[in-house]
Amino acid sequence: MRVGFIGFVTSEASQKCRKERRKTMTGDDICWALATLGFDNYEVPLKRYLHKFRELEGEKAANQMKATGHDYKQEEEDEQYPLKFSLIGRNQQ
Repeated sequence: MRVGFIGFVTSEASQKCRKERRKTMTGDDICWALATLGFDNYEVPLKRYLHKFRELEGEKAANQMKATGHDYKQEEEDEQYPLKFSLIGRNQQ
């Protein structure tokens, strides 16, 4: 019974993704499918869980960047300007 329910919901979400010409199904697509199919009592808690999960993942990523000393702004600049050259003056070596 559960497998049928999961297949039913993911099939609806998959059709939505195909119509939008996307290959990746997200949690938001599953929430949309639940609401569309009339399973509002599942959709609301799942949306809350998904929101909290995303918050925690963002915090986790930020903490890892702090712990490793990762400089996100420097990385963006490096991607924008991949070739950097430093000029060394005669007095500097």
